[in-house]
Amino acid sequence: MTIDLAESDEKVLACFAVMRHLRDLDDATAFLHRVRSQQLSGYRLAAVWHGGEPVAVAGFRLGENLAWGRHLYVDDLVTLPEGRSRGYGAALLTWLAEFGRTRGAGQLHLDSGRQRADAHRFYEREGLEAVGVHFKRSL
Repeated sequence: MTIDLAESDEKVLACFAVMRHLRDLDDATAFLHRVRSQQLSGYRLAAVWHGGEPVAVAGFRLGENLAWGRHLYVDDLVTLPEGRSRGYGAALLTWLAEFGRTRGAGQLHLDSGRQRADAHRFYEREGLEAVGVHFKRSL
């Protein structure tokens, strides 16, 4: 198992097969374009590789605001269904925390859908705490 940033088109496209288990994505080329567009505002994609293929993926960004100071925000975090409970997600969260820490981030944050009870248990086991509720409005 190795973890690194998916920076080449080839690696980003390989991550599509994993990310589509979390996000409503149908087209790998459109996924690549969206990742490249989001990278303009700091988005990065990291992957856990096993046997030459990604088995867990995280989209994230470093940020700074008044509420949290310098932080790492996880936009997307997903493991292939057949790879769950094998330590890939935990390893990726540990990697993300270290990535942020070495770049001056004092906190790691993520939002999770209310319906994702299994994910919430996983996050709590990994030392994250539920601290708020996220609201939205369509525009």
